[in-house]
Amino acid sequence: MSVEPFLVRFARDYGWRAYAIPVLTVITVWVLVDVFTGGGEVDQTSASTSTGVAQTALHSHGPDPADARPSGIPLTALPPGGPVTESGDGFYRTVGAGLPQVGQGRDRVFTYVVEVENGINTAGYGGDDGFVSAVDATLANPKGWTADPGFAFEHLPADDQREPDLRIQLTTVGTTHDLCGNDIAMETSCFYADGNRVLINESRWIRGAVPFDGDLGSYRQYLINHEVGHGIGYGAHDSCGGDGELAPIMMQQTLSLNNSELFRIDPDEVYPDDNATCVINPWPYPRGF
Repeated sequence: MSVEPFLVRFARDYGWRAYAIPVLTVITVWVLVDVFTGGGEVDQTSASTSTGVAQTALHSHGPDPADARPSGIPLTALPPGGPVTESGDGFYRTVGAGLPQVGQGRDRVFTYVVEVENGINTAGYGGDDGFVSAVDATLANPKGWTADPGFAFEHLPADDQREPDLRIQLTTVGTTHDLCGNDIAMETSCFYADGNRVLINESRWIRGAVPFDGDLGSYRQYLINHEVGHGIGYGAHDSCGGDGELAPIMMQQTLSLNNSELFRIDPDEVYPDDNATCVINPWPYPRGF
């Protein structure tokens, strides 16, 4: 009986695999050799290119603000932006939940509620909760009025039967004009003593003011602190103390940071015609009390 050669039996038992396995083995060996010899050159080139891009980006210069053209928007004008509510029904809904007292309140604890005029849809800027949160956070900030240990604030819950010391109200343009007046034909907010109403003009809440140069968050903090300042007893406005200084919170920063410009708007106000220009500042006590 003859003995079949080994390769013949291997091919008969394993069929096509008998040819595929040796071929795959050769290919695998070739790939490994390529990776550990010549193949690495491609990776090095890619790494070098990537490093070059990173180095170029690191040493590139960003845009120069000095090259930007002035906006051309008058200082007192309402900046462009989202739609505002021109009129409401003059009635308000109470929004937000009560919060514990913030501040020491050695002299006075001011209670407050937060309200939104019917007709205003706040969905475009965080909803009613977004407005309430901004008010609460601003009044609780350690750079705010509570830096003075004489003051404290307490947000009353909606079902509290006490009459609040302050009603902080997000108000339509039309109602703001009716209550605050519109003698200077500019969008402003105000404190309305009848009912202790801190009227926040929705148009300014949405669009801010030109002197704040698009810093809407800081402007909203300023707006709350300024009008609440009137509500807690600071009836007069303050002027800029000197070029480059932080603007006093009771300066009319909505309209300008320059004393002479504010003097031209209303010569009967406190502003000297000295051309002093301050820097925006949303806080009563930005450096502590």
